[in-house]
Amino acid sequence: MAKRSKAEAKEYILKMAREHDVKFVWLWFTDILGILKSFAITVEELEGAMEEGMGFDGSSIEGFARIDESDMVAMPDPDTWQLLPWTPPEHRATARMFCDVLKPGGEPFEGDPRYVLKRNLKKAADLGYTFYVGPELEYFYFKDGNGTEFLDQGGYFDLTTHDAAIELRRDTVIQLEKMGIGVEYSHHEVADSQHEIDMRYTDALTMADNVMTYRLVVKEVALKNGVYATFMPKPVFGINGSGMHVHQSLFKGERNAFFDEKDSYHLSKEARSYIAGLLKHAPDITAICNQWVNSYKRLVPGYEAPVYLSWARRNRSDLVRVPEYRPGREKATRIEFRSPDPACNPYLCFSVMLAAGLDGIKNNLSAPTPTEENVYEMSAAELKKRNIGMLPGSLEEAIALTEKSKIVKEALGDHVFTSFIENKKKEWDEYRTQVTPWELKKYMPVM
Repeated sequence: MAKRSKAEAKEYILKMAREHDVKFVWLWFTDILGILKSFAITVEELEGAMEEGMGFDGSSIEGFARIDESDMVAMPDPDTWQLLPWTPPEHRATARMFCDVLKPGGEPFEGDPRYVLKRNLKKAADLGYTFYVGPELEYFYFKDGNGTEFLDQGGYFDLTTHDAAIELRRDTVIQLEKMGIGVEYSHHEVADSQHEIDMRYTDALTMADNVMTYRLVVKEVALKNGVYATFMPKPVFGINGSGMHVHQSLFKGERNAFFDEKDSYHLSKEARSYIAGLLKHAPDITAICNQWVNSYKRLVPGYEAPVYLSWARRNRSDLVRVPEYRPGREKATRIEFRSPDPACNPYLCFSVMLAAGLDGIKNNLSAPTPTEENVYEMSAAELKKRNIGMLPGSLEEAIALTEKSKIVKEALGDHVFTSFIENKKKEWDEYRTQVTPWELKKYMPVM
């Protein structure tokens, strides 16, 4: 289908607003941490907003602007118009649109994560590539937001009877599809009360918007049913944390650039170089893909989260996995990067993964020998012999690596890079000065 012109898109949206009796339009954007921000305009302001954008004060948004340069403009993206299906039927309808954040003069604001991703996608496009992703976001349901009491005691793919979470997942899928977000799977995950809904593969910008929408819809459906949903990477000690495994591929037109029929793994030279780039830069991009102190409580051996810099076809202990090729499905050839968690900023996460992979392609890097054995069971000597490194073990270690990374700085741009590092250092300082219940329990009786 041909893409609508700006005038056609505006007319279509105004027509939809009239037909569905829309009164309010939420304008959405994110700060550098991936926290969804929003303000509402009335439908009477919609036409003007699409022409000139809506001004707002950016000085209170994390990573945006200083007080003396706080004026910002939210420019709605007409391709992101959607009705919000959870609007009560007795009220007039509400819609939402994602926005690009601009400076008052109309030029893109370099601190806007959406713009960061657009810049990186432009670099891929200049090389002839379109970047497609399919993330799998895991999350937990708890009885309320004040604790971690489970709703169920199910396991991986379990179908449990009288399980409230089944209906929660069902309602969430329906709401997502009403908003134009395709869903492939929904199922129970490994841990008690842990679940996953997988969105259908699409281009990276659309998917980053979809991730932001997905997280809100999961929480909205839970809230309306009197329970709490969280994307916190590791909310409960001793069980699996929640990941966001990101399936990804590069296309040239209609051709999957990752596919090679003659290769033993059906991977092209470009795909293998992309994997090599991901593995090389994985430690440097970890602070972006796993941006919270709590993220590193998940990235430990023994709970299905990858910590070693290895890749393989079937092995789920590796950082990069290549799903099995199925004859006739060349377009589905992809690689899966397993370290990101669902609380990251998807715009920045997709940006640094793409930058790492493209660096591998540009520099013709060779992927190491795949590791089909269970990496978790290898001794330190065996890991050293195979030259298998590890991801950073804490936010502090991750920040130190990211701060030195030219690839990450170039991918994020100076503004976001500097603001992000500064924010994460503050978070680490705040965390390391806390006195935790574990310390009191461990040390008070003996000191």
